[in-house]
Amino acid sequence: MGLPALEFSDCYLDSPQFRERLKSHELELEKTNKFIKELIKDGKALIQALKNLSTAKRKFAESLNEFKFQCIGDAETDDEICIAKSLQEFAGVLQNLEDERTRMVSWFLHHHHHQLHYRYEAKKKYDKETEKYCTVLEKHLSLSAKKKEAHLHEADNQVDIVRHHFYEVSLEYVFKVQEVQERKMFEFVEPLLAFLQGLFTYYHHGYELAKDFNHFKTDLTISIQNTRNRFESTRSEVECLMKKMKENPHEHKSISPHTIEGYLFVQEKRSFVSTWVKYYCIYHREPKRMTMMLFDQKSGAKNGDEESFTLKSCTRRKTDSIEKRFCFDIEAVDRPGVITMQAQSEEDRRLWMEAMDGREPVLYLRDRKFVSLSDLISFTIRDFYMLVAQLDVLGFNIVKKFIYAIETRGIDEQGLYRIVGVSSRVQKLLSLAMDPKTCADVELNSTEWEIKTITSAIKHYLRMLPAPLMTYQYQRSFIKAAKLDNPEARVAEIHSIVHRLPEKNRQMLELLMKHLAKVASHHLQNLMTVANLGVVFGPTLLRPQEETVAAIMDIKFQNIVVEILIENHERVFNVFELSSCGYFSDQKLIANKLIHLQIMNFIQRFMRLIYICIFSSPPPRQARARYACKAEHDSELSFIAGTIFENVHPSREPGWLEGTLDGKKGLIPENYVEFV
Repeated sequence: MGLPALEFSDCYLDSPQFRERLKSHELELEKTNKFIKELIKDGKALIQALKNLSTAKRKFAESLNEFKFQCIGDAETDDEICIAKSLQEFAGVLQNLEDERTRMVSWFLHHHHHQLHYRYEAKKKYDKETEKYCTVLEKHLSLSAKKKEAHLHEADNQVDIVRHHFYEVSLEYVFKVQEVQERKMFEFVEPLLAFLQGLFTYYHHGYELAKDFNHFKTDLTISIQNTRNRFESTRSEVECLMKKMKENPHEHKSISPHTIEGYLFVQEKRSFVSTWVKYYCIYHREPKRMTMMLFDQKSGAKNGDEESFTLKSCTRRKTDSIEKRFCFDIEAVDRPGVITMQAQSEEDRRLWMEAMDGREPVLYLRDRKFVSLSDLISFTIRDFYMLVAQLDVLGFNIVKKFIYAIETRGIDEQGLYRIVGVSSRVQKLLSLAMDPKTCADVELNSTEWEIKTITSAIKHYLRMLPAPLMTYQYQRSFIKAAKLDNPEARVAEIHSIVHRLPEKNRQMLELLMKHLAKVASHHLQNLMTVANLGVVFGPTLLRPQEETVAAIMDIKFQNIVVEILIENHERVFNVFELSSCGYFSDQKLIANKLIHLQIMNFIQRFMRLIYICIFSSPPPRQARARYACKAEHDSELSFIAGTIFENVHPSREPGWLEGTLDGKKGLIPENYVEFV
């Protein structure tokens, strides 16, 4: 199990669990930093004395062999596994070189960029801001409510400024810790790889070893490049999420409908003296259970055991009944007496009161404005289709038209799909293509539309879908499939999930994957390998429903899913491929799946026949064309707006009608006509 992801939303709670997760990251960075320093020290020892060369090199190899990388998340990609194993491979190479009594070169230490140095300044700043915030907050909460309103208002503003600054420093520190944690793999291993390559260059004794190492070196170089590409994509997403948290912290705080947690000050009476003690409290709504623990934010340590009780009631304390502000009383079923608690602000008290069904004074709302239903539904159906893409006949025609233009005009263009088009041009192309009145007039063979505009339009169309093409429902299933150890098992599991997708989603996915496979086959010209296409389309086709750091860390597995789909599209989209896949060794399971698929196909055909029988019984009707349409196949009819069709009735193809125009029978888009 790797290191847990640090969510930005936890910076606002600053819970003990968050501090423990942050501390585990800090310990790992300290461990890595210590290891690198030791490694550099060992390298210098090799240069200083030839007589210590053998001992130093074996120590160096032993250190490499024992070190293990820790990744964020619960699984590693093949590339990350390759990188993690590379240290053991390096150790084996060094031991072989030592057997040959070769000498080490000195440029390794000079060319090693020590990017993993743990920045103590950031840590000191974070600890300093934590102490400052806690001190200011405690001092602020000790103010008497009897002071002048202006003085209290000024004090509140000062606390808000300090709190905002603390949150910003916390967010930046968490971002920096995770960035260094992710960066360490490729930035540390890459110089070591260069060091080993230098050995092969300078020493003849390493020539044969270099030949044997060449295959692994190639795989590792590809793995490093893939990991770097995924890191850049992940880093930009995490940075974007951090900026959103800074701009609108209240919108991105993780508020659960089942629990509420945070720091509360509890009044404790001892020997005729009342003191306020700071607790971290967690309240579960369903069992009405409150848990309190003493925790010092400054030191990050627990002070004593947890205390739990069942809530009986919660009542707000009026300001004139107690000197402190933001207070409320609670009573417990299994604990005597009334417990007085103080929240950190009025908003914080409101959230706690709502969670515990507390009694609040009745609030009268003045000048409240209501929005009518007609105001909310102010856009037309046509505007809706312009805002949200659909997997309908029009959508499929758009994508097919775009793909045909790309494959005939610009499949060899360098950076295909990676280089984005001008946003205004992309929007214009999509608005024309998605409008039934103008879609037939869009000529993609014209030089008016650059290839990068068309490729960007495809990506934008997929992002405009109400849900990702591979659906929120199966997003986690695809990710789990990519994390399987056996490559054949991954293909088989993805095959199974793909055939559980809605039919239109699967058809569109198959259309896209066949096209991307053709793009990848021209990678020598367009420089777009399968891995590069995975980086481009992974976040689009498998975007998560909830935007969190943990979800962003899974982007690398989203990319791998797309890579598998491109490389194995013929197998994945073949219904009968299940029987030939080594993953399903149980013949009874294979037979059951095939029978299930055959039954489902039979039911679909049977229901389609019933549909035709029901709707074909009325006499044929006339229909009038609402928009113009240009036929793309011999089975379709071309027509202009206002054309009258005879003998119009439902077709076997969903979304299409059959009709007669000038004695010719053909298919008509259902949403293009209206019955007379």
